Amino acid sequence: MNDSEKIFRLVMLTGEILLKNGAEIFRVQETMLIIAQYYKVQEIDIFTISNGIFVTMSVDGKTITSKSKHIPIAPVHLGRIAAVNNLSREIVAGKYEVDEAIAELHKISVMPYSPNSLRIIFAGLGSGSFCYLLGGSAFDSLAALIAGMFLYIFILCLAKTKTPKVLMNVFGSAVVTVISILLYSLGIGDELDHIMIGAIICLVPGVAITTSIRDFFNEDYLAGTIHLVDAILVAASIAVGVGVIFKVWRLLGGI
Repeated sequence: MNDSEKIFRLVMLTGEILLKNGAEIFRVQETMLIIAQYYKVQEIDIFTISNGIFVTMSVDGKTITSKSKHIPIAPVHLGRIAAVNNLSREIVAGKYEVDEAIAELHKISVMPYSPNSLRIIFAGLGSGSFCYLLGGSAFDSLAALIAGMFLYIFILCLAKTKTPKVLMNVFGSAVVTVISILLYSLGIGDELDHIMIGAIICLVPGVAITTSIRDFFNEDYLAGTIHLVDAILVAASIAVGVGVIFKVWRLLGGI
């Protein structure tokens, strides 16, 4: 592999990791462009959408390399995004050769998520905290904490079966609704609506909505629309799961 191909590979891998882990479109393009310019790339055209990258590059004025790559939408990993951003700064500072930078990117691409036990604990803490912030009592927050932890355990188990995202959110919202109702029926919690709001926060597509808004502000309308549609589908899935369980509960005599 010659130097031109290595530089192209470095630029593509940088964009792939950023996009796959939830970075905004402008961040992906800007980081790829900065790295390419540092390595004296004379001409580069980058077109990025939420699930794909298209790059055409000229390194020495003669060699033209072009590639398009599909990047499936995956769970957000902010640690990998931060690591790539730090690496890009170090590359521009002259701390890495091309081969070393590529090797470092491969390490970043396999950075693990937090341990499941820790994620479950913080899912519960987040649910309880949001319940309290949104008007719930301390007793409601306790119920939301328990429901949020059970929800995340269910989501982690369901993720192993490669269940489609829409169905995962429908089943997850249904399960957390059942758990919230059971806790409330057992006398744990004062207001069911506060418990539900807090417990379900783990499913709310906050990152997708935020990314969509930022893409719109940066005039990346196609990417913004894709993220917005994704967020709307998730919200609709949550509504379906909650609505079905509440309907069944009321038919069974619940209030």
